[in-house]
Amino acid sequence: MDMIKRPRRLRGGANIRKMVRETRMDKSSLIYPLFAIDGENIQEEIPSMEGQYRYSVDRLPYELERLSKAGVSNVMLFGIPAHKDEVGSQAYDPDGIVQRALRESKKRFPDLYYITDVCMCEYTSHGHCGVLCGHDVDNDATLELLAKTALSHVEAGADMVAPSDMMDGRVMAIRQLLDKNGHKEIPIMSYAVKFASAFYGPFRDAADSAPAFGDRKTYQMDPHNGREAIKEALLDVEEGADIIMVKPAMSFLDLVTNVKAATNVPVAAYSVSGEYAMVKAAAKMGWIDEEQIMCEMAVSAYRAGAQIYLTYYAKELAKCMDEGRIG
Repeated sequence: MDMIKRPRRLRGGANIRKMVRETRMDKSSLIYPLFAIDGENIQEEIPSMEGQYRYSVDRLPYELERLSKAGVSNVMLFGIPAHKDEVGSQAYDPDGIVQRALRESKKRFPDLYYITDVCMCEYTSHGHCGVLCGHDVDNDATLELLAKTALSHVEAGADMVAPSDMMDGRVMAIRQLLDKNGHKEIPIMSYAVKFASAFYGPFRDAADSAPAFGDRKTYQMDPHNGREAIKEALLDVEEGADIIMVKPAMSFLDLVTNVKAATNVPVAAYSVSGEYAMVKAAAKMGWIDEEQIMCEMAVSAYRAGAQIYLTYYAKELAKCMDEGRIG
């Protein structure tokens, strides 16, 4: 057969396949989520997330050292306080768990880049992402507390803040308070496109943040809605977001592509706890090749348009990049 066009010519060996690769990844784009918990000498495995742990502040440096050695330079800090109340006061306490974790981590590993999750759900006694008015989350009353939380994180050493609460107007509230206090240089990565997803189950176990009643569907997005995702992304860019996140990643890759096309800021994708837990469980049963699945999931996010990838597999992906199995 006389064929002029043969796509297989570009698949004939490892060198040519890498040369023509359309999607390229780098360790500098990885962010590792890390859970800090009140107490001392704690490193407790999260039951629903094999291989992931909650660390007390004195144990955090051991994990930070492992991350640094793996070449993962970016961390997303979540806090689990010993005390919770109706208004989540530990979220913005200067001596709160995230604030202490930041100060210690910056002292021990100043070259790492520290991003903090800004939300109320880990800190409120009712588990919702803001203050309540009856059984509803009071959007506008929550904004002041989110901004105070972001400011307290920055004052403790955060390099970037990432509001995940999905309150309307929170990016503007945070931007204005940071700027007013001389922190115009601090970027905001907004969880702008965050869906009310069943993929978050293991995280709520990890962060002890399940709502005590109801659900979060009045503030997190309906998974059916794609156009609304673009609206949310554009609103947050207008309010001052420097990076837009899509969460979860795996089931919403179409929106990673669409958000990137609609905005002019970097796009992040968060491969969430449920994605990680499913891979771990299936691999444990011997049904899948864990490393191959992990790599394919990452490649799909970057191929969709993500420039930043938050994943519990950051260390393993970094190793695969070093060894040329992905990248």
